[in-house]
Amino acid sequence: MTMQPVRFKQVDVFSQVPFKGNALAVVFDADGLTDDQMQTIARWTNLSETTFVCRPTDPSADYRVRIFTPAYELPFAGHPTLGTAHALIETGYRPRQPGRLVQQCGAGCIDVALREDGSMAFAAPAARIEPLDVEDFQALKAALRSDEIDFVDMPPCCIDNGTPWLAVGVATPEACVSIAPDSAAMARIVQKAGMTGLALYARHAPNGPATLEVRCIVVDSEFAIYEDPATGSANAGLAGLFALRGRRPAARYTVRQGTAIGRAGRVSVEYDDSGTIWIGGHSTTVIDGTFQRP
Repeated sequence: MTMQPVRFKQVDVFSQVPFKGNALAVVFDADGLTDDQMQTIARWTNLSETTFVCRPTDPSADYRVRIFTPAYELPFAGHPTLGTAHALIETGYRPRQPGRLVQQCGAGCIDVALREDGSMAFAAPAARIEPLDVEDFQALKAALRSDEIDFVDMPPCCIDNGTPWLAVGVATPEACVSIAPDSAAMARIVQKAGMTGLALYARHAPNGPATLEVRCIVVDSEFAIYEDPATGSANAGLAGLFALRGRRPAARYTVRQGTAIGRAGRVSVEYDDSGTIWIGGHSTTVIDGTFQRP
């Protein structure tokens, strides 16, 4: 018997230019797939995340999404949220409420706003913010091989809204882009803190290409190091950190990410009057088709 093929899209998130953002695989009609099949597919795509669109179990949600890395499932992640919403709308899906999708995921229900310019933005879940142990500061400095880490105004801390990051402020965008960490030493610090990786950030000058420069350097379960091209969860956590410490760059600001690896990710951040943080950007479909069920 021939197995029914599975609908599939590959989307470039946080970019209007193909191959310059963060790639995401989106698998539709996934209710018939087992957990093992989902993990097999995610391992095969070998992207940072693959999402599986399922029927919601919460009556307020438009859809339910499960998010897998090649190694494990995540309760929430930012670029998969926007990329999945983009892919779903592109299929012709009509939201229950005009201009808004409600995504059910492991972190609960997430609002996704559909903007007139074709971009989308998600309401960031609240982040847990905890300081990094002071005794780890010098080890972190040595691991990053840089004297331009901010240990005073914005000391490193752990931010977690479903994907945990160690947030580290850097003096200048140029220093942020040029940091070449000692991978083994960095991995030890990140693993000790229970984080996914480092979220490095620095402010651009007022006339710069964006408000912030951000880099997200990931440590996977095998202690391998790679850089994420554009990261919704980290930027959401950073926005929450800035608000908590009274250091918001502006009510609305932009982030450039991926510079060090030849990408051109653009993330928008907005604090609304209710205190909700919205993380937004454009997505572009690169592949649209089907594949065989594993």
